[in-house]
Amino acid sequence: MGSCSTAHIATLLMILLCSMLLLCEGKQLSSKFYDSSCPNALSTIRTAIHAAISAERRMGASLIRLHFHDCFVNGCDASLLLDSTSSFESEQNAIQNIESARGFQVIEKAKSRVESICPGVVSCADILAVAARDSSVKLGGPSWTVKLGRRDSATASKSEAERELPLFTTPLDSLISRFRRKGLSAKDLVALSGAHTIGQAQCFTFRDRIYNHTNIDSGFARKRRNRCPSNGGDSKLAPLDLVTPTSFDNNYFKILMQKKGLLESDQVLFNGGSTDEIVRSYSKSRSAFYSDFAEAMVKMGDIEPLTGSAGQIRARCSVPN
Repeated sequence: MGSCSTAHIATLLMILLCSMLLLCEGKQLSSKFYDSSCPNALSTIRTAIHAAISAERRMGASLIRLHFHDCFVNGCDASLLLDSTSSFESEQNAIQNIESARGFQVIEKAKSRVESICPGVVSCADILAVAARDSSVKLGGPSWTVKLGRRDSATASKSEAERELPLFTTPLDSLISRFRRKGLSAKDLVALSGAHTIGQAQCFTFRDRIYNHTNIDSGFARKRRNRCPSNGGDSKLAPLDLVTPTSFDNNYFKILMQKKGLLESDQVLFNGGSTDEIVRSYSKSRSAFYSDFAEAMVKMGDIEPLTGSAGQIRARCSVPN
């Protein structure tokens, strides 16, 4: 009888300990994480990001994309920012990033300014998360409360990036399954894709669509061919949203309904499939899109962060300590 009681008590203590650990883990990311250790961190980051976007509005789209492409590869750990070393090849060399991911120097500049006031305190991963929010706001999009306390990885994986990041030709069912693996719903997929209301794409990413696809407005396709020849000109740029290319709004969803999505992976969101109704609802309500986009960005920022004693706080974002 005594041994049973002892075993029962031990089991209860183990359950209590596990519950406490889970509770603590859940509290490791907090919007107030730097309130004492670096109270001017967020304003310093915001100043750097807004200055970069004022110089080039396209940069806002690039910074939001950096956060997305970082979080989808082994979590939000700033691994995307690492240059290649003798131990690993940079995620920047993955096909989804090479010669398209940009804004690294903006993040590095923000990091340098934060380091000058709080050395060794603020992670590159958190700077990426804050930069995405500040970019949205600067371009007229929604704001949200960024949870903080992520730490930086000491390594990167090009192969993981190529496995996890979507391509511009990824079909809808594959997009949904990739997002679901990260804890994100089909609604989150559509909302986050709405970031394509800003930014530009290179000719090679949409050439096949404007020359060979049938689910595209013919006038739109002809206009795009003027800037994207059937051969050559791979790096020529075109705005993802032709109407309001530098403003964060819900026009992206309106153009999808007109069969004017530039990328194949955009138009699949409104092509007779399961996400059509979500696109339709966002096209009618900017406030609904903004609310869901903000919620999805918070969820994305929660993907497998390094916290506590895991990882490191890099001195420079491009190299591990």
